[in-house]
Amino acid sequence: MKATYKRYVLNFKRPSGTSRGVLKTKETWFLKIQKADKIGIGECGILRGLSVDDRPDYEEKLQWLCENINRDKAFLFETLKIYPSLIFGLEMAFKSLESAHPFELYQTDFVNNNQGIPINGLIWMGPKDFMLEQIKAKIEIGFRCIKLKIGAINFEQEIELLKFIRRSFSADVLELRVDANGAFSPETALDKLETLSQFNLHSIEQPISAGQAEQMYQLCQKTPLPIALDEELIGVFEKEERAALLDQIQPQYIILKPSLIGGLQESLNWISLANQRDIGWWITSALESNIGLNAIAQLTSSLATEMPQGLGTGSLYTNNITSPLEVNGDQIFYNKSKSWEKTIL
Repeated sequence: MKATYKRYVLNFKRPSGTSRGVLKTKETWFLKIQKADKIGIGECGILRGLSVDDRPDYEEKLQWLCENINRDKAFLFETLKIYPSLIFGLEMAFKSLESAHPFELYQTDFVNNNQGIPINGLIWMGPKDFMLEQIKAKIEIGFRCIKLKIGAINFEQEIELLKFIRRSFSADVLELRVDANGAFSPETALDKLETLSQFNLHSIEQPISAGQAEQMYQLCQKTPLPIALDEELIGVFEKEERAALLDQIQPQYIILKPSLIGGLQESLNWISLANQRDIGWWITSALESNIGLNAIAQLTSSLATEMPQGLGTGSLYTNNITSPLEVNGDQIFYNKSKSWEKTIL
């Protein structure tokens, strides 16, 4: 086998705000494995300032992976354990290589019969009018579940947005999720959760920043609305550590981002631990290109879940990889009548 990689910079159609700043571009690397006349494609993508493998030696380690691609798989995965996005890209590339079609990694109804996966509509942070514009657009398209990123603008303005939504759409018609990305302080978080709970929210993601297990446990015990762990899962590599984290915090949900937590198999391992504890879960992409989004969507389609997933990031970029993925209404589909961009192979 021979392996190579290519750096690719995705450009946002418009700057997208999070509690960690405004994103204009997103780096990713495409890993290609070639064996005889077969090719496998994977995506290794990091989120600067968030990914545990956002390290100075990242590209050097990717080069090492290419040079050692013929080593034992177990050795490669163990060596790269602290580089979750490299594991994700490597898993994807191997699956791609072994599949009849390089982008059809799981034989599910999503791939073979154009069966959609319900997703949430994502509302990016920004001025109140901009967020309101996004909300109206998502509702008009037909989304029945939307997720608002909160914590960057004035909290009272965010409450006004929620009031606007609930005046027009009850919880029976529109499910609302919010994602604080750890923006609340432990001292004020419970009061803010009490205020938010009046809007019949489905859940709030990561109300306080990761690494405050005792404070998060207290919140999960007292919260008037379900809490989902997100960033809290990043950098927790061992099964025993993961089990201990879930047992200590006892969240209502966990959110799985394969690029950030160690790939496809590690996402399944987290799900197994959650199921054993009656903790809910859903899967979310982490701003990958359509290469990575495709793998995450296909993994999701192989699991028994009806909850809206977080898989709709493909249209954010001006230069995404052309693919059969398309969003119609509030679902993502794999339309086999459309082709993948040939230049990636």
